[in-house]
Amino acid sequence: MADFLFEIGLEEVPARMIARAEAELKRRVVDMLRRERLLFAKGSVKSYSTPRRLAVLVSDVEENQNPLQVETLGPSTKVAYRDGQPTPAAMSFAKKVGVDVSELRKVQTAKGEYLQALSYTPARKTVDVIGEEMPKELAGIYWAKNMYWRAGKPERFVRPVRWMMALLGEQVVPVAFGGKTAGAVTYGHRVLFGDAAIRLEAPAKYEEALLGAHVIADVETRRQRIRKALDRVTRTVEGARWREDHGLVDTLTHLTEWASDRSVILGSFEPQYLALPEEVLVTVMRDHQKYLAVEDKAGKLAAHFLAVLNTEADAQGLAVIRHGNERVLRARFNDARFFWEFDQRATLKERVKLLENVTFQKELGSYAAKSTRVRELALGLAEIGIARGVTVDAVALDEAATLAKTDLTTELVKEFTELQGIVGGLYAKAQGVAAAAADAIYDQYLPESMEDAVPRTVEGALLSIADKADTIAGMFGLGMEPTGSKDPFALRRAANGIVKILAERAPALPLTLSEVAGRATANEAVEAKIRAFLVERLEFYLREAKGQAYDVVAAVLAAGSDDVRDAVARAEAVSAVRGSADFEAVSAAFKRMKNILSQAKEKGESIDSAPVAAKNVHPAQGALAEAAAVLGGKVDTLSEGHEYVAALEAVATLRPQVDGFFDQVMVMDPDAEVRRSRLALLASIVKSFSGIADFSEIVVAG
Repeated sequence: MADFLFEIGLEEVPARMIARAEAELKRRVVDMLRRERLLFAKGSVKSYSTPRRLAVLVSDVEENQNPLQVETLGPSTKVAYRDGQPTPAAMSFAKKVGVDVSELRKVQTAKGEYLQALSYTPARKTVDVIGEEMPKELAGIYWAKNMYWRAGKPERFVRPVRWMMALLGEQVVPVAFGGKTAGAVTYGHRVLFGDAAIRLEAPAKYEEALLGAHVIADVETRRQRIRKALDRVTRTVEGARWREDHGLVDTLTHLTEWASDRSVILGSFEPQYLALPEEVLVTVMRDHQKYLAVEDKAGKLAAHFLAVLNTEADAQGLAVIRHGNERVLRARFNDARFFWEFDQRATLKERVKLLENVTFQKELGSYAAKSTRVRELALGLAEIGIARGVTVDAVALDEAATLAKTDLTTELVKEFTELQGIVGGLYAKAQGVAAAAADAIYDQYLPESMEDAVPRTVEGALLSIADKADTIAGMFGLGMEPTGSKDPFALRRAANGIVKILAERAPALPLTLSEVAGRATANEAVEAKIRAFLVERLEFYLREAKGQAYDVVAAVLAAGSDDVRDAVARAEAVSAVRGSADFEAVSAAFKRMKNILSQAKEKGESIDSAPVAAKNVHPAQGALAEAAAVLGGKVDTLSEGHEYVAALEAVATLRPQVDGFFDQVMVMDPDAEVRRSRLALLASIVKSFSGIADFSEIVVAG
């Protein structure tokens, strides 16, 4: 066995695409090696990436492919032989599989006797197999955007291929793709090392060789180098610290190949710019310049920034670079300050009319029309909340919904689109709009991802839900629902936001998914689609955000999916008790009960969900009926108080009676009256105890 290393060198790849491509290349290489019978041992697999390369290193790869015996089924013997002689069907089959007719053998199958041929795929050298299969895997990598770069050539890739390296031990694997054939050389940092080729002696020396050429191939190592360099450089300013930003650090990691203290510069800007809101300054630094913000001991923004370079320089060189970055940032801040001051000439209320000229969607009209719909929807949802004891400032909500989209007409948002909503909230506060309304406007787009916080206020939560639900309803009404991986209007993200708010808002916002869908549209067919879509997103939330097992999610949603917070609580309770032997036994029994009831219905049995009297009731049946009746009231009381763990633990105590019933009683008794009473008992138990979860969905051992 030997180590296998593959590297593809490219023109600089956009940072946002690298992590996904690295993971996919790793998966494809491993799957290919296993599919081709080249990887059996549990050796290590490691992937690498920089802006200019993707690489995979796999240990313990077979140096030769094992032969494979193939069993191929042919025609039936009735067709294959006539008077003991092979027919054209038999001879055609033998020719197809490449064996002599005499080598065919007869095998018995469920359908009768058939001919079978045994053939063997010959063993091949690993270098030949990889050389043939690897180009297909490269061509199959998904990229959000591809390009052609060779006139008249068919291949498309994210960026032009500049080199490839493929080694199996010391052997070069001749992988050909994009006009290049793999060799045994790679290349270092374009600036710090130059164009000199680096010949690799063995795959295991890959990281070490690149490190000497100013390339840190391992992503995590590079990320930690950047973080440490940021720490050391920031410490040169007393009391300062860089503001944590995981997303930006990830981006910088994928924008660079090298990191050291001489790769980070600490720049400054005039303190006068601190008069602008922090949100504006940080957005300019982060989203437009890829700079990290610096804060003081109190956590307030300081007049400094950090830039990470994909190179390094001496003190004089860093000073020149610092000066250039400061000049660029100063210009950006001047733009932001100009837009901030210019926008203040018109209030948000004066901008409401301007929304008639801003198109939301050509068939759904302007943002003025959307604002009207969102306002009505938000106030309608507020009425439901108020009726259930939620305190809502309806006046502030009305004002927030009216002004929410007006910042789309401001110059600051036109220049810095990332600030939509935030700018509206800041302008509202600066212009004396009520704090509750300003905060709701500020938070209207939250949450934009599962990692984001939900809106801080109930008014903000209602506005956010209304805005997202209106967008979903409008697009669904036009038949523009998400399909597969395509979701051009980010409707899944909008629905995820609704679910997250209903699940995590504190104090709770007692709205159901049906109420949100029903208020968002008057079309019953569209309403049903929206509700199903929201339930699908609730399922996603339970699995991905809350980490619940698929069978727990299925069991909980089968028992009810309208109340998001309640579904989350029930899922957590089921997960808490599912490890109990008694609970697993009861879950298995419920599956058995449902199967019996289903089969009985198929046979035309009439099943009552209320107890049915019968003569000569079996003691085990009576014991189960009595225990279920007593327990039912207790479980109902606990469930009403949302004490679901205690309720499920109580359900599990039914195990002895359930076991006794199935051990001693035949449900489908020949006597119709007895059979009817036993089926009714099972139906009543399933109905009574399935309010928390459908236990039959729980997967148990065996």
